[in-house]
Amino acid sequence: MRKLGLIGGMSWTSTRAYLEEINRLVRRRTTPRTTAETLVDSINFSELHGLGTEADWDIATSQLAQSAKRLETAGAEGLIICANSMHRHFDVIADAVEVPIIHAADCIGREVAKSGNASLALIGRRNVMTESFFRQRIVAQGVHLMAPDMNNVASIDRIICEELMAGKASRDAERELKTIITQKEQAGATGIILACTELELVVDVKANVLPIFDSTRIHCAAAVEWMFEET
Repeated sequence: MRKLGLIGGMSWTSTRAYLEEINRLVRRRTTPRTTAETLVDSINFSELHGLGTEADWDIATSQLAQSAKRLETAGAEGLIICANSMHRHFDVIADAVEVPIIHAADCIGREVAKSGNASLALIGRRNVMTESFFRQRIVAQGVHLMAPDMNNVASIDRIICEELMAGKASRDAERELKTIITQKEQAGATGIILACTELELVVDVKANVLPIFDSTRIHCAAAVEWMFEET
């Protein structure tokens, strides 16, 4: 088993979800007593929360690059970033280390493309929904993404930032996400890409009006597949 490094802390609930899913998948491939060989570097998200200007993003990218270097020095043979929104300057972070970093959007794109879904709606943080850095890599796999509905971008981002990142999951948030997903179906979506780890706190990925492609589960599955690849 290769040793996987996790750049975490963005938020702690996301890091927890990644560790749980990776260990669950490793146990499935091995034995109930097997533990995934991982290293975690947890960044203090309070120093990164509310990124706005390019100068802010440069500082955040520098912190993630330093995290990647620490994990590489500690023995990680490959890395993942446990937050889709923090893939914004992925290439800068990847260039800071010699070991590979598994990009979440590439994994999502390949998985969705295999499903044959015709038109997908992507739900996540504001920058993941509206900027090109994440969307383009999914589209590059042959997936059609619907344009973001700017009428609900702010409300989704607020739920994630103000509630879910603090580990809170309110009934109001559950109802709002259910309404938004129903609206996506009415607008022609054949599936939903849940592109924020914390959203699984308020979205039932197994029972919904549309097929749900959970980015965390897909990213973790690709990471575990890499961990067991023969070198």
